[in-house]
Amino acid sequence: MQDNVVIVGTGQAALSCAVRLRDSGYEGAVTMLGDEPWLPYQRPPLSKVYLKGETTADRLELRPQEFFAKGGIVVERGSVVTSVNRSNRSVTTFDRRSYSYSKLVLSTDSRARTLPDAMTHGLDGILTMRSIADADRLRRALAKAKRVVVVGGGYVGLEVASIAVRMGHAVTIVEMTDRVLKRVAGAPTAQAIEELHVRHGAPVLTNAQLKGLSGHHGTVSGVSLGSGTLLPADLVLVAIGGMANVELAAETGLTVENGIVVHRFGQTSAPHIYVAGDCAAFPFGGRLIRLESVQNAIEQGSVVANAILGRPVEYEPVPWFWSDQYDATLQTAGLALDYDDILAVSMEPGRSAFWYFRDGLAVAVDTMNDAKTHMAARRLFGARVELRRELLLKPDSTSCSTFVQPPCRLDQ
Repeated sequence: MQDNVVIVGTGQAALSCAVRLRDSGYEGAVTMLGDEPWLPYQRPPLSKVYLKGETTADRLELRPQEFFAKGGIVVERGSVVTSVNRSNRSVTTFDRRSYSYSKLVLSTDSRARTLPDAMTHGLDGILTMRSIADADRLRRALAKAKRVVVVGGGYVGLEVASIAVRMGHAVTIVEMTDRVLKRVAGAPTAQAIEELHVRHGAPVLTNAQLKGLSGHHGTVSGVSLGSGTLLPADLVLVAIGGMANVELAAETGLTVENGIVVHRFGQTSAPHIYVAGDCAAFPFGGRLIRLESVQNAIEQGSVVANAILGRPVEYEPVPWFWSDQYDATLQTAGLALDYDDILAVSMEPGRSAFWYFRDGLAVAVDTMNDAKTHMAARRLFGARVELRRELLLKPDSTSCSTFVQPPCRLDQ
């Protein structure tokens, strides 16, 4: 069989894998099969500058068409892969085209969770945010809406809420748990973000159980809560997280557990099939985790390419994320798992850091309007430097950037 790689997906992880293969001298055919009509593009700006109309779809593209032509990377757009035949190593698309592979990379990403039909009743004006098409629909809806309800207090929901407020809409954020950012941040960070939205006139309703949505002439008109409250709404954004697209992998007989299970080199239970990106469940900190982030997509795509090239490198990430809301930028470095303490450090009004510790050692930090500390923390975590809690409690330790000086030792 001719040596070639087929990548199912055209997201950031898929592109990272393809580019690393070519940059590392891989001479076999590289084919990317994507179900969207776009070349690989950036998703984070969709709920930020793109939704605000400050950039266009073509400017979201990660590489121009000429790049793929020059690099010998075939991108088949609008190609929905429906099956994988492991015995003859081939994939088949919806339009019955077949592609043979020597190595297969599944980068099927994730999709937005939706509310059950019994709750939405097929009403118009109930939207999600994941793709360019979603953002286009939401932008058109925001141009007409006056009352917006955001269901879900995660990054995407909060970012859209801030844009809607700036557009002059009446916005209410509904969160089922006891605080926003429940899965990704600690209570002090959540409190700061909630206060930010309230200051801008967007109330945050926590511990709010969604009862149902009502409509008028086929369009949503209200959101009912378990408490009996009815929130008027011309537009409802459902931002309750993402689901890994694992159906193809499951039908192929691969191990699936919240994502497609891989080992530290990105390989699945099938020796010739690899996974990268939002859909991958990989070992981290003694458990399987799944990350939806630019950092994870880029780095995991490269890890998979290295494994295909016969140069395996274990994936040991330092996760990082960011979110723009109003005039505030929230950035995270590290992963706040099993932490037992949080230390809030305020440098000046509007600029702060929330450090997470496990057994006295820093494992993550959230910063607000403090890019310097964020970048310094990424370097420290990446270098596996042990940053102890007592060090940050010193009077002159207002920012971990204090410690990023050669030779970068924290034991002095």
